[in-house]
Amino acid sequence: MNNSEFDIIKQFFTFPSSRDDVLIVAGDDCASVSVPENKQLLITTDTLISGVHFPHETSAKDIACKSIMVNLSDLAAMGASPAWITLAITLPEINRQWLQEFSATFAEVLLRYNIALIGGDTTKGALSITVQAMGLCDKEKTLTRNSAQAGDNIYVTGYPGDAAIGLHAILNSLHDVKLASCIDRLNRPEARVHFAEALLHYADCAIDVSDGLLADLGHILKASHCGAEIDLSAIPISAAANYYFKQYCQGDIDWSMLLTRGDDYELCFTANKQHARDVIRLAEKHSLTISCIGEVTTSGKLVCVDKHNKPVSFSEGGFSHF
Repeated sequence: MNNSEFDIIKQFFTFPSSRDDVLIVAGDDCASVSVPENKQLLITTDTLISGVHFPHETSAKDIACKSIMVNLSDLAAMGASPAWITLAITLPEINRQWLQEFSATFAEVLLRYNIALIGGDTTKGALSITVQAMGLCDKEKTLTRNSAQAGDNIYVTGYPGDAAIGLHAILNSLHDVKLASCIDRLNRPEARVHFAEALLHYADCAIDVSDGLLADLGHILKASHCGAEIDLSAIPISAAANYYFKQYCQGDIDWSMLLTRGDDYELCFTANKQHARDVIRLAEKHSLTISCIGEVTTSGKLVCVDKHNKPVSFSEGGFSHF
């Protein structure tokens, strides 16, 4: 059986696509796509490395899903609709069963979001996946990090910290079925794409929560030259996380785990208070958990307070690659 790069691409990474904006996809040195006149192109890239961004024993299906979702989450943070991706995959060996499982899930996610795979690369080495995602957004309607306004509400989607608990459960062999949803949040994050496409009408700015809620909110505050006050009692805690704290932490909430560990791939965004009802209705429309956790201030500092309004500090700033 032929194990050449071109054979692998043909067998496992050639997918049908219904997009008519892909002009050249295979057989040339570059792909070619058509960008409508009234749209702008947004581009993001993420690399996932075995043992760094996912445990070595993570399944091919989960790796395929996560490798796309972490990129779609970046596009969602700017209100873009995903359109095309490229895939560069480095493999230690040709394992056809692994490739079949990876390929099937990869194709499934592409189909769900109407995304075309338009190119990439295949090499030999330690397992790593690099996806470049491209999306379209109306001109002058992009969500950025530098537009937060004092008095804005600060929101977060989903349950920050669940993925961190899932990773902790895997690394410490906590074979507890009640933590399965946290492991699922780690391995199969769900980019908030469709919610974000409509959020453009209400939010001032947004960011993808990948390195921890506090660290990523800090990027918004720095870019917008403002501060924030976060109410810890408003931070959403999932049933699985509550169970984890009761069962493994003597009932104490580990705020650091919830707010600084990363891998959430949720959205943190700010919006004028006049849009509060619209934001809630939009979240309900998309069956999405959303929480108002604080307010943008003019202090220039990020302050967290407990239920007694006392400041709480954190020694960890968020996930760092180095």
